[in-house]
Amino acid sequence: MKTSTLRTTALVLALGGGALLPAYAGEPPDPPGAGSKQADLGAVTGLAVGAVAAGPIGAVVGTAAGALLGDRYHRQAQSRAALAADLERSETQRAELAQNMAQLDGSLSEARVHGAELAAQLSHTDQLGLDVSFRTDDDSVAAQAMSPLLKLGALAASLPQAQVCVAGYADPRGSEAYNDELSLRRAANVAAVLTSAGVPRERILIEAHGKSSAGSADGDLDAYALERRVTVRLQWPGSGQVAERD
Repeated sequence: MKTSTLRTTALVLALGGGALLPAYAGEPPDPPGAGSKQADLGAVTGLAVGAVAAGPIGAVVGTAAGALLGDRYHRQAQSRAALAADLERSETQRAELAQNMAQLDGSLSEARVHGAELAAQLSHTDQLGLDVSFRTDDDSVAAQAMSPLLKLGALAASLPQAQVCVAGYADPRGSEAYNDELSLRRAANVAAVLTSAGVPRERILIEAHGKSSAGSADGDLDAYALERRVTVRLQWPGSGQVAERD
């Protein structure tokens, strides 16, 4: 008789508790460790149904079974809510990634367009370059020449097909040997600046002309200033100009 009563209690509890628990399915899940509404409702429902079906013993058994049933439903609801939150975060991250990829594609497209425009402009000239002036008997690069050199070096670094010819010169004063060495030091210092701007050393051709190209008259200090220089030229294959490496 007791077994039959307990089975009846469990059956009524399953039907009664199962019908009541979904009423709380739409409520937000309780924080971890807190008592759930579903477990409390299950316990109350089990207590009531068990008491009606089997007296005090049924009430105790119904309370325990109802609490277990309610807690199980509560845990399932929490798992579903956590899964839904994870899916929402994943969708947000996917949307952000797609937006970043679109921006990157746009940047790459703009870079290709700018590169094509630059190549078209450079195709109309065989050389680009500048001259760097030096003081008498000095091989240090002046501060005002640094910025133009770095800009030209950055341009040369972005054009892997271009070579950079760096040629040093000196005014006619002094011996040929001394001026050859002086002009070489000047060219090497300019090449070092270009290398710091990203130009590979193997693409830089250094020449030292000394005073061999000097043509100014004796005592013409203004003309001397023009001959104390280093020329920097960007050259492309097929331009017909080849520099020798010293």
